[in-house]
Amino acid sequence: MAAKAATTSIPIIFVVPEDPVRLGLVAAIARPGDNLTGINFLNTELVAKQLAILHEMVPRAVRVAVFVNPANVPTLQATERDAHPAARTMGLQIQMFPVSTSREIDIAFSTFAREPPDALFVGTDGFLNSRRVQFVQQAAHHRLPALYSGREFSEIGGLMSYGTNIADAFHQAGVYAGRILKGTKAVDLPVLQPSKFELVINAQTARMLGLAVPPTLLTTADEVIE
Repeated sequence: MAAKAATTSIPIIFVVPEDPVRLGLVAAIARPGDNLTGINFLNTELVAKQLAILHEMVPRAVRVAVFVNPANVPTLQATERDAHPAARTMGLQIQMFPVSTSREIDIAFSTFAREPPDALFVGTDGFLNSRRVQFVQQAAHHRLPALYSGREFSEIGGLMSYGTNIADAFHQAGVYAGRILKGTKAVDLPVLQPSKFELVINAQTARMLGLAVPPTLLTTADEVIE
């Protein structure tokens, strides 16, 4: 938004996890207008689906700890907007844990010694993604099943992830940058949205947690890490 306010002539390419029209970045997906375009990788729109997958993996779970970054207000609001009604339909109890530093993550996990949740959900956010090793290690230490928004978590031992391939989203942003540098106007480049979302399951982690992965998830998974 700061970049948009600064110029109406320099092309701007964004990569955002939610509807850029709702954010006020563009006028429309098909024809964004002005000098902005980019990639909407939709991860904040998937909260209900992500909770449903977590519930399917751990049907006994009732209390779910949801990690969000309070500094990322639009994503925080989108997660809160979708998580609570989705949880109610599945009989889940949601507890939000706002964290914006590594220390706050450790403090949040330390409370689980007294009141452990049944499962974890780590929302979409750049800071949360950057602390993926910390989240995966803490979840393993507390023996808690967790679902994350990016495959980067599952690749290092996280139980499950469901969302857009972020690396592909940034690749597409690079393609758009190349087209703009060759003369294409940003207004002529529609905002790209993913047509496919990845479900990645770490089978080794599931076994360590004593979980039997439901056959329905195994058949729909895009990748099962052994």
